[in-house]
Amino acid sequence: QVQLVESGGGLVQAGGSLRLSCATSGLTFSRSAMGWFRQAPGKEREFVAGISESGGRTYYADSAKGRFTISRDNAKNTVYLQMNSLKPEDTAVYYCAADFLQRANSGTYSNPSVYDFWGQGTQVTVSS
Repeated sequence: QVQLVESGGGLVQAGGSLRLSCATSGLTFSRSAMGWFRQAPGKEREFVAGISESGGRTYYADSAKGRFTISRDNAKNTVYLQMNSLKPEDTAVYYCAADFLQRANSGTYSNPSVYDFWGQGTQVTVSS
C-alpha cells in the first residue's frame, strides 16, 4: 500500500519560512519523480515544484522560483519543500505527489495527471 504523508504546515507571518516534508512508503522512492502542488480555496490545484528521481533536476513554478527549494533524501524516502519569504498568497493546502509510473519529463512535471499517488495535504496559512 502506497502512502504519502505530508507534514510541516502551519500558520506563519508574511516573510517567514516553513519546511514541508512528505514521507513515503510502499513504493520505490528512488525511482519516482516527485512533485509539490497546492490548492487555495476556490482555485484549481497548481504546480509548485518537481524533482527528478535522483534529485539532479528540479522544476519550479514562476511563483516559487527564488523562494522555494525542493529536495529529496532517497535514503529516507522523503521529499521536502523549503519555503522562504512566504506571502499571504502562498496560503493553500500543499500536496506531495509521486510519479510511480515514471512518466514525468522536463515538460510534464507541472501536469497533475503525470502523478499516480497523492498525499492528504498539509495546510499552510500565511498571515499579513
